[in-house]
Amino acid sequence: MQDSPDLGDRGDAVCVVGAGASGLTAIKNLREQGFAVDCYERETSVGGAWNWRHDRSPVYAGTHLVSSRPLTEFPDFPMPDTWPDYPGHGKVLEYLERYAKHFSLGDDIWYGMEVTEIVPVGDGRWDVTIRSTGGGTTRVQRYAAVVIANGHNWSPVTPEIPGDFIGQVIHANAYKDPARLRNKRILVIGGGNTGCDIAVEAAQHADRVWHSTRRGYWFAPKYVGSRPADQLASERAPSWLRRRRQRRIAADLTRWGMPAPEHTPNERNPVVNGLLPHYVGHGRIEPVPDVARYDGAEVVLADGRRIEPHLVITATGYRPRFDFAAPELLDADEHGRPDLHLHVFARTHPTLAVVGLVQPDSGLFPVAHWQSVAVARWLKLRARDPEKALAVQREESKRPLESWSRRRVVPARRYWFEVGHVDYLQAIESLLVRMEGTK
Repeated sequence: MQDSPDLGDRGDAVCVVGAGASGLTAIKNLREQGFAVDCYERETSVGGAWNWRHDRSPVYAGTHLVSSRPLTEFPDFPMPDTWPDYPGHGKVLEYLERYAKHFSLGDDIWYGMEVTEIVPVGDGRWDVTIRSTGGGTTRVQRYAAVVIANGHNWSPVTPEIPGDFIGQVIHANAYKDPARLRNKRILVIGGGNTGCDIAVEAAQHADRVWHSTRRGYWFAPKYVGSRPADQLASERAPSWLRRRRQRRIAADLTRWGMPAPEHTPNERNPVVNGLLPHYVGHGRIEPVPDVARYDGAEVVLADGRRIEPHLVITATGYRPRFDFAAPELLDADEHGRPDLHLHVFARTHPTLAVVGLVQPDSGLFPVAHWQSVAVARWLKLRARDPEKALAVQREESKRPLESWSRRRVVPARRYWFEVGHVDYLQAIESLLVRMEGTK
């Protein structure tokens, strides 16, 4: 690790923000296209969200992948065949550390350095302000491009629930160990993957568990027979066949009192949890509606029922935050949702890109890999032949949103970045072919 980078103009170098999985693959693929890279990581090691020693990590002791190993690994660096189908967070961190070491990515990472501002300065170049997290030292360096890879699961969203509660309320990002669940009554708020995982963990340790959800969801098991379910859905089959398979394995839990989904299994990514129906069906998890208010030791539900949990865990998601980038750089709306082509490319700043800002129905790592390949090749094409790059940009801007994004049903924040990974990767492949065709 180096103490500090050289000051001043970095020429054709690219700045990468963050050394989690998305930042690591961005470094590698940019270097393979001939770019010098400076990656700034506010923590003292790689891993991002998967390194639970980092203060922003949402990982807890029981965290495992919800996508199977073959659909989570980087395409050019497989996980060991001896690893389980769904590795735990410790193995995922080990994998990222191996990946960084194998490709010597640490040579380009500046640890303990936080990006505090990026400003366009003309001709596609950027002034990047970096601050040392140790001593507060600040400096500005100029780069040819900026790739943002700081993740979007670290700034928790806490629901605004009226009233006062004398028990304890924590967000899921503060939950780390099931020991705090034992011999307690637990209310989990939130029906996403994290909320369902924590509800299942609570069912194994707590005295009683309520699970509050605002809307209905489809649930997919991790296995169909002995095969990971996501591998069936990932096969390069016609879209109608993939949809049929999805409908066949997805289930709703309305007969146990959960709200009915307002969408089909194909329109939104399902919650991947085969144990939630098991524990609901065995009475260890009691589905309840939305929370209306707190009232002392009680929680009042939307249907008027009152319950008395000791601990409330709000698994209500995270807000994407790019404090160092003015909202207009990413064409963000009043809710903070960026408007990026393919959830990657800034529409008005061709040398600004975001890697990893997606929620696929499979693993993120291979998607981030191909995103960063596309970014690296785009920047190379723009430097080599700006006119052809502009032609590609104009053509890409005509691509229908529905060809790569899922925004058809519920405009809620949790759905902002959902993609079906097969269709999405085909869209990335189309862009890569188009850029290759400009030679």
